[in-house]
Amino acid sequence: MRPRFGYGMVLFLIVSTYVLAILAERRWAVTVLLTVQTVTVWQSLRVAHARPGLRLAGGIVFVLALTAAVVTAVADTRVLTAAAFCAAAALYLLAPMAIVRDLSRRNRVDAQAMLGALAAYLLIGMAFGFAYECVAQLQPGPLFGDRGDPLLAEALFFSFVTVTTTGYGDLVPAGNPAQTIAVVEALTGQLFLVTAVAKVVENWRPRNWNRGSSIEDDASPREVR
Repeated sequence: MRPRFGYGMVLFLIVSTYVLAILAERRWAVTVLLTVQTVTVWQSLRVAHARPGLRLAGGIVFVLALTAAVVTAVADTRVLTAAAFCAAAALYLLAPMAIVRDLSRRNRVDAQAMLGALAAYLLIGMAFGFAYECVAQLQPGPLFGDRGDPLLAEALFFSFVTVTTTGYGDLVPAGNPAQTIAVVEALTGQLFLVTAVAKVVENWRPRNWNRGSSIEDDASPREVR
């Protein structure tokens, strides 16, 4: 049995997290953001029927994320903030693994499959966005050179521009490791699209597909005669 609401609820939680991330300008907002993230990933693993090992890894990251969220709410240090964003990135990389595995087991494309693929794609984009914010907190120089360190909203914007390979060019990492992360994200985004589209094409069947095939098979002997 699939959990109620399925990937529709996951997608709603992802959008809620994105909105919170854009509005997160205070320390307590980051705490709320990480809390909503844990709920989002928990729902994703639940709907996708994740393997016990992945759930265990998710539980460990949950604890680390919540700990970082609580500490960040009372202390204002770059290291703790970086740890919070690192935990957020790890959380949002765990969920797509379970979702993709769940989608690969489906033998047909329906609304839940489409919502699941979209949710996984958004999770990947947000995970890399939090990773950029983590790097910005740890490295000595500004992430984007003369543009300085990004706000969380700017980091997410750059992440989705990169994962879709749009490449506006208004935000460019000044050096590594951000440049390497951007390359990995672009490759991951393209690989995911190729895999997801291939899965959809493989399982998609137009209406009356089988009926049309059977009619052609029945007609072929008469044509020979």
